[in-house]
Amino acid sequence: MDAQLATLEEKIRQAAQLCQRLRDENRGLRQQLAALQGDRKQLAEKIDGARSRLENLLKQIPES
Repeated sequence: MDAQLATLEEKIRQAAQLCQRLRDENRGLRQQLAALQGDRKQLAEKIDGARSRLENLLKQIPES
């Protein structure tokens, strides 16, 4: 009976460690996602600005 309890205790300990590792990994992934979303937003804004400047330049080119 003691061996079974020790085995169960070890399995519970391992499950708790796995849960903690998964929580930590999830937290890191959420932080990484937030950073990448911020980068994506900045790049989209730069692209929009470049598009606007290009459109303005094209309007200044005289048509033949």
